[in-house]
Amino acid sequence: MTQVFRAWSPRHNRELETEHVCASRSAVEEACVRATQAAPAYARTGHARRAEFLARIAEELGRDAAAILECAGAETGLMPARLEGELARTRNQLLFLGGVVREGQHVDARIDGADPERKPLPRPDVRSLLMPIGPVAVFGASNFPLAFSTAGGDTASALAVGCPVVVKAHPLHPGTSLLAAAAIERARAHCGMPDGVFGHLLSGGERAQAVGIELVQDPRIEAVAFTGSLRGGLALQQAISARARPIPLFGELGALNPVFMLGGALQERATALAAQLFASLHGSAGQLCTRPGLVFLADYGSAREAVQSFCATLVQHAQAAATQPMLSPQHREQLRAQWSQRSRLPGVRVLREESGATHEIGPVLESCSLATLLEQPALLEECFGPGTLLVHCSSETELLRAAVSCPGSLTATVQRAPADEALARTLLATLLPRAGRLIVDGVPTGVEVNSSMQHGGPFPASTRADSTSVGGRAIQRWLRPVCFQNFPGEWLPEELQDANPLSLRRTVNGKPG
Repeated sequence: MTQVFRAWSPRHNRELETEHVCASRSAVEEACVRATQAAPAYARTGHARRAEFLARIAEELGRDAAAILECAGAETGLMPARLEGELARTRNQLLFLGGVVREGQHVDARIDGADPERKPLPRPDVRSLLMPIGPVAVFGASNFPLAFSTAGGDTASALAVGCPVVVKAHPLHPGTSLLAAAAIERARAHCGMPDGVFGHLLSGGERAQAVGIELVQDPRIEAVAFTGSLRGGLALQQAISARARPIPLFGELGALNPVFMLGGALQERATALAAQLFASLHGSAGQLCTRPGLVFLADYGSAREAVQSFCATLVQHAQAAATQPMLSPQHREQLRAQWSQRSRLPGVRVLREESGATHEIGPVLESCSLATLLEQPALLEECFGPGTLLVHCSSETELLRAAVSCPGSLTATVQRAPADEALARTLLATLLPRAGRLIVDGVPTGVEVNSSMQHGGPFPASTRADSTSVGGRAIQRWLRPVCFQNFPGEWLPEELQDANPLSLRRTVNGKPG
């Protein structure tokens, strides 16, 4: 039976009039079959053609920009400026990843030639490179309807290296996803890419979870990309574990993103730090995976007065801030319930309570001692919204103990002044095993798309600390090494042929060539 559902409009606090049809079990299977059929031909299309395909997707998204932005605004409640920036990022990362694969260096071509005279045994001719793994399942994220959804970085990176993609759209923004899917399909047809290289599935209502479970358990899917909650990621991991043949789940599951405010920095620029931190935690209603959810304050010695000033200024920003709609009523109610429970914990002080209309949310500021934090495990759980917990540390020893207590995170930040240098370096060394990105004198929000970016971290921030969902290395998730021994030259992939028709930089007999 066909299942239909209505999308929610946070901006207007009501259901949208458009009805959307959920993918049936047979539709999930068909998308996976078509992706599998397209995989061999798509893997052979070549780096330049796939770069052109990604560029065309970016162009088609630009053509539909007005409609996409209008629909995304209604479905998510995110402000126009935020969505305009996200659409620009989505298009830019398509172009960026296309440029990465156009160069061809991502295949890491290696050649070790034969040596028939080697003793005691001759050495065979051995060559290897990284090749696409096959069809990939991509889950759209609730909080990024463009950059981490249908045409987002997971889809772009998989398509870039030659993997077909089947997207499960997030049920909170189906219309936006349909528009992005249409842009990808137009680009596919224009570039002559194989039919089935991109599949798109809607979910919602009674099939909100079923579509995703059926997708990751389909034996034709070779890997999964997921951005969402810890609970959702663990549910997918359990479903994948039930497969006869396991596959990797590249899941980004959220983080606390601890920030350490050291004494010298607070004395030097408490007012500026409060403004910077508040903008980071309050932007997009705090619905960002890099929102700073935990702030450790060096509340001792000569910095105590500066700490008081910092906290007071932060409260002033929170009191003056406008309330914002959240992505859905479920997000809002879950956050309010979580904040309510935390406010009743012994030792927790609420500096600024949540306020706002029924369909909006205001910033919340909490504070406690390090001892309270360590005694209350609930305080180390992510609150997905515009708030943060200020933890007062009474010594350098407590700051270092705080760093050790931090769970795996996407980021860790240290704000320091010259007087804090020794402590800052020790803290960063302590935080290194606990975060994917270390930041000095900044905030964790704002993830650049470039070759160096790492967007992932130790569990529970992500399921694979050795991977990233943003940046040049994002494509490595969808590649596997393949070795060719004693192959006739004409049988080899172009990347490994002696003539080097693609003019790649390769490792030859252990040396860069």
